[in-house]
Amino acid sequence: MRFSGVFFIVSIIIALSPSLQSFPFSDSPPHGFFFRKSQIFPNTIGCSTTNFDSSVCNPSLVHVAITLDIEYLRGSIAAVNSILQHSICPESIFFHFLVSEINLESLVRSTFPKLNFKVYYFDPEIVRRLISSSVRQALEQPLNYARNYLVELLEPCVKRVIYLDSDLIVVDDIAKLWETKLGLKTIGAPEYCHANFSKYFTSVFWSDERFYDAFGGRKPCYFNTGVMVMDLVKWRRMEYTKMIEKWMEIQKSDRIYELGSLPPFLLVFAGDVAPIEHRWNQHGLGGDNVKGSCRNLHPGPVSLLHWSGSGKPWFRLDSRRPCPLDTLWAPYDLYGHSR
Repeated sequence: MRFSGVFFIVSIIIALSPSLQSFPFSDSPPHGFFFRKSQIFPNTIGCSTTNFDSSVCNPSLVHVAITLDIEYLRGSIAAVNSILQHSICPESIFFHFLVSEINLESLVRSTFPKLNFKVYYFDPEIVRRLISSSVRQALEQPLNYARNYLVELLEPCVKRVIYLDSDLIVVDDIAKLWETKLGLKTIGAPEYCHANFSKYFTSVFWSDERFYDAFGGRKPCYFNTGVMVMDLVKWRRMEYTKMIEKWMEIQKSDRIYELGSLPPFLLVFAGDVAPIEHRWNQHGLGGDNVKGSCRNLHPGPVSLLHWSGSGKPWFRLDSRRPCPLDTLWAPYDLYGHSR
């Protein structure tokens, strides 16, 4: 009954959002992708519009970082579309797109003609030697690790950023997430302290004091790195990228975890995270690592739905075997087949 109530509320939110009209297809998309042009989303009354500076260093902007990967491009475009639809001041959002492919900037520009954004090339060779095999091949892609290098990729004037995965939609004003108080912490994320934290590391890790002592003095809780508010000034000062890379090097020789880019983040930050309301990461909707499994929403309000796990809504919708919640993702999909 609780799930039904939440499902109904989310459905109403989406129903009240601006309708997705049928726009002409974007011109000359790379790799055979065709996306309809998004609606133009202007700032509402109360937003700063007079002589507004949309350059990246404007301190009043909300900064959002998302990867653009060919396999997940459809999800990234839907995520951006959802953010714009539900933002009170969409023109005040600056998107930072991390890519390892070329020719994606023109696709973004033709799909979102008025979007404030910049594309950053992330060289896969930076992390290729550090990546270990994982339970899913998708977790081994170098671009998954680009979030570790935001301080090197983004301009130094960007002091804070929201990092988001490509398999989610936002159904609330993202400015609320931006305003998260981090205090003395470097990152903020929804924490899940009732999760079985030990399962994210191997028996080798838990049997060696050199490794598990990393959590000494901390109460580590699981958090999903697909939704994070990050203080880049503190990150740079503490050189957290080097700490993460050190754990990745240990993983190569000792196999202390199985799950891609998540465990190094947990080793560095778990127990030292500014907690954010769970409404900002209703995760696991992809069914974790079980193909074909469907998940329900967690009890409580919803601001962000996240299809983390192996099942992605666009694949399931195309195969005509969607999960019930996949229909909530569909209205934000701008993908269209070739003419």
